[in-house]
Amino acid sequence: MNAIPILAMKNLNRIAVLLFLALTVTSCVSKKKFLMSETDRNRSEQDLSVCIREKLTAEAQVVNLQDKLKSKDEQMNDLKEQLADLRATRDQQLTQLEGLTVLSQSANNNMDKTLSQLAVKDKYIHLLQAAKTKADSLNLALSINLKSVLRSGIEDNDVEVKIDKTVVMINLSDKMLFSSGSTNITEGANEVLGKIAEIIKSRPGFDVMVEGYTDNVPINKACIKDNWDLSVQRASNVVKALQVTHGIDPNRMIAAGRGEFNALTSNDTAEGRSTNRRTRIIIMPQLDQFYDLLDPDKAPGAAK
Repeated sequence: MNAIPILAMKNLNRIAVLLFLALTVTSCVSKKKFLMSETDRNRSEQDLSVCIREKLTAEAQVVNLQDKLKSKDEQMNDLKEQLADLRATRDQQLTQLEGLTVLSQSANNNMDKTLSQLAVKDKYIHLLQAAKTKADSLNLALSINLKSVLRSGIEDNDVEVKIDKTVVMINLSDKMLFSSGSTNITEGANEVLGKIAEIIKSRPGFDVMVEGYTDNVPINKACIKDNWDLSVQRASNVVKALQVTHGIDPNRMIAAGRGEFNALTSNDTAEGRSTNRRTRIIIMPQLDQFYDLLDPDKAPGAAK
């Protein structure tokens, strides 16, 4: 009887141990599975977070690309407008260039014509300069000759020879040629006029102008109405003396009266009035030669 219960007790213990072991093993397997599931869940959540971030990044990139695309479209439109403006400008410039080509051709023709005219004028100017140089040389020689022949027997205050521009002028005092208030030439005047006449004869290509001047003192005589009349009569009598007494061709001479005007100095003093009462003999190139100088076709050396 005792042996059977002891054996039963041992069997129960074994069974209890086996049950405990079974429970323990089952418990370990379930905990391991749980831990594995928790890890998988965490990994899944991490993967989901990465996916979300990648999605957000991709969406941001899409928005950025859309903005860039819009900006590019705007730039493209601006470039198209600029291209259209450039084409319009080009067409306008081409039109202007065509007009400028016509104008340029016309300008070239005008320039050639102007250069040709300038060449002719330049040649003419050289001719005039040469003529003036020649005239200056002749006037200088004429002045020296006059001063030489008039030096003897004549006071310096009574005669003056000078070159004024292109002419030689001889100023003779009133007292050398005329009596006071008279238009008649004195005997002593003929000696001076004779010397001047010799120089005039040696210059057949020159004309002679005689000008009479007075002071501002009024005069009124039977044959002389005023100072204009007095100056003209004195100039005329000098011209007549040069013609009749000294043999100067009258075609070369001119008589002119200047009256009391074109005075050299003030008439307020006796000395000033004496200076203004004078006769001026001007020896100058003949007028027809002067006019020929203005005509290129008649100028010396001009091409025919």
